Amino acid sequence: MEGLEQWKDQLEQLKSQLEPWKNQLEKCLHEAIEYLNQIPPVQLYAAISVLLISTLLLLSIRLFKHAKSNTVMLTGLSGSGKTVLFYQLRDGSVHQGTITSMEPNESTIVLNSDSNKKRKSKPVHIVDVPGHSRLRPKLDEFLPRAAGIVFVVDSLEFLPNCHLASEYLYDILTKASVVKKKIPVLICCNKNDKVTAHTKEFIRKQMEKEIDKLRASRSAISAADISNDFTLGVPEESFTFSQCRNKVTVAESSGLTGEVGQVEQFIWECVKP
Repeated sequence: MEGLEQWKDQLEQLKSQLEPWKNQLEKCLHEAIEYLNQIPPVQLYAAISVLLISTLLLLSIRLFKHAKSNTVMLTGLSGSGKTVLFYQLRDGSVHQGTITSMEPNESTIVLNSDSNKKRKSKPVHIVDVPGHSRLRPKLDEFLPRAAGIVFVVDSLEFLPNCHLASEYLYDILTKASVVKKKIPVLICCNKNDKVTAHTKEFIRKQMEKEIDKLRASRSAISAADISNDFTLGVPEESFTFSQCRNKVTVAESSGLTGEVGQVEQFIWECVKP
């Protein structure tokens, strides 16, 4: 009984201590109501509308930032080894010979290297877009969702295809959806397991030279007619990939031997949480 009486005394003391706060709160609430009553209804509704719109906008921005895309595209000329690379990334399987795709290959995977490194795994949606010129418009279907682009180049048969590969890459780098979103691009020099394969440094320099020629020949058309495209480089300077608004890097790989570590690292950088 004595303990119960002590509890009652403590509660009474607490109540007496909170009483001034209660009175102050009631006073502030009363003043706030009086102030709101003095505001014309039109102004009050406008203020509430602005507050609601601002709140919704901030929430939308936060949700958009958190909803980062996990789609990475593989593209390039036919025969560059895109589909072999796709299967290697998907499950580590090796497909001998040439595989020609007429429809996009899609798969949601977890990168094999994630299991060997202490980093958070995230499912990646890989899309292998056919490289045939008539099927390239399919690229535009996936670009709005792309977090990164792997542009696959045949480093073994590079020189005969340098112009066509550079032209295709030029078209990608000047697309509004790529430039505005600053989608990173990896130039993947595939088939580097072959002795006669060209190095990534050689391929980068040759593609920069070829794109520089394309830039000069297309600049007038792009400025006058193609409103959705962007021009590349800096005027009166030789073109380099470092001048692009989005990040462009170069790496080597071999889909047949499973040397895809640099590609996996690029993909992870594009989709990491």
